[in-house]
Amino acid sequence: MIKPLMQRLRRAFLAAGTTTVLAAGLLTAAAGTSQAATQGPCDIYLAGGTPCVAAHSTTRALYGAYNGPLYQIRRASDSATRDIGPLSTGGYADAAAQDSFCAGTSCVITVLYDQSGKGNHLTQAPAGGAAGGPDNLANAFEAPVTVGGHKAYGVYVAPGTGYRNNHTNGIATGDQPEGMYAIFDGTHFNDGCCFDYGNAETNSLDTGNGHMEALYFGNNKAWGSGSGNGPWVMADLENGLFSGVNRGFNANDPSVDNRFLTAMLKGGPNQWALRGGDAQSGGLSTFYSGARPNATGYNPMHKEGAIILGIGGDNSKWAQGTFYEGVMTQGYPSDATENAVQANITAAGYTSGSTGTGTLTPGSRISLRATTAPCCTSHYLRHDDADTKVVISGTDSSSSATAKADATWIVRAGLANSSCVSFESADRPGQFLRHYNYELYLDVDNGAGAFAQDATFCPTAGNSGTGTSFQSVNFPTKYLRHYNYTAYIASNGGTNSWDSSASWAADTSWLVAQPWG
Repeated sequence: MIKPLMQRLRRAFLAAGTTTVLAAGLLTAAAGTSQAATQGPCDIYLAGGTPCVAAHSTTRALYGAYNGPLYQIRRASDSATRDIGPLSTGGYADAAAQDSFCAGTSCVITVLYDQSGKGNHLTQAPAGGAAGGPDNLANAFEAPVTVGGHKAYGVYVAPGTGYRNNHTNGIATGDQPEGMYAIFDGTHFNDGCCFDYGNAETNSLDTGNGHMEALYFGNNKAWGSGSGNGPWVMADLENGLFSGVNRGFNANDPSVDNRFLTAMLKGGPNQWALRGGDAQSGGLSTFYSGARPNATGYNPMHKEGAIILGIGGDNSKWAQGTFYEGVMTQGYPSDATENAVQANITAAGYTSGSTGTGTLTPGSRISLRATTAPCCTSHYLRHDDADTKVVISGTDSSSSATAKADATWIVRAGLANSSCVSFESADRPGQFLRHYNYELYLDVDNGAGAFAQDATFCPTAGNSGTGTSFQSVNFPTKYLRHYNYTAYIASNGGTNSWDSSASWAADTSWLVAQPWG
């Protein structure tokens, strides 16, 4: 009796097939972040019969057994490069290795390694039909994050930044089925074309409708949109951003603003689906699942099999966004497989939480108090709520929550010199304190080469003998100063009114305080 029973159990197990394996994956993922390294998203896709053929991440290994490099960085001081791998097999990125290698200079991300073994690495995008090139490379320090309690860095795509591989192995072509997902920063976007990750043309040109199949994130309405004002997860299928069967509007594709956003796209012969969810918790929603778009050229598809990140298929590079991890698969993944991948993602423990308060250590939340008496000792550096100007104003326990948030900053490693600091707005993620024509503003990296230097300040002993002064990295005779309640970089004496020597030492000295927000 025992042998027939075992045979029946074996048949039942085999009949359950993928579902049983996926259930095991869900249990593993649900066990908590301490278990996240035991199984990666690509292990789940493999169990579902749709293996990864490209797997990119700067934050963690995407296979439980992966121990190779995640990405490569290059430092500005001597152009030396270094591969950054996981702390342990299947684990999280070794951010400390990046910090050490780039100390005293800046670094860019030069390669995103493919963990699938197919060799589909992403490197600097070449020129294309829409814009010149080669494209810019991402600042390695501009997207810090915590994953599973470990510090890591994402890929911060400013306009003009892009990665590509036009000579891939195993990526879907023609009407072959494929799937993909990416984790994006849902608060970092614009309406420029096009912040994409996925399948594109192999010649960096627009070769016609249906020659792409890539995830898009942003609030561009020119080629299609979802409900609300955006941003939306859509599919860039070339010459159209699709959220449903029609070329235009799909009311079921919602505006999304999750700090960490899971975006999923899959397509096969006359079928495709678009899904998304919060990468920190919960499951996936299906925004569209059905037939291919009813416009000419999209059924059947004509995919070419290149891979892009941060740009459109023809190298359109006016978009911005942040990428943490993503994969592409062979075959059309089941919803069950994707649900299991989402469970693994939420278990990984993505967070943007700060590492402390009241210090100039990167990751700490602070407020900066003016020291000039008698006018300003209760005044703090803050951004103006009506525009992007930076000012000082009185802030105390009775101030509004908005005023307190406006006066709170997150210390980051200096974008132009990692031994100095940059200040990110706590309530406007991705916007940094930078000078422009010597005045201080909040600004998102616009892709111009000067941004990182304009946003980097080197702490020194307070010029008045009190607190800390912040020296501009690209104008070393000028320091962060308040003058007539407006913030500037200013020298001690000069032709500008804000360079006045009167109270300069006090105006350029700040107390690093506990954060108001």
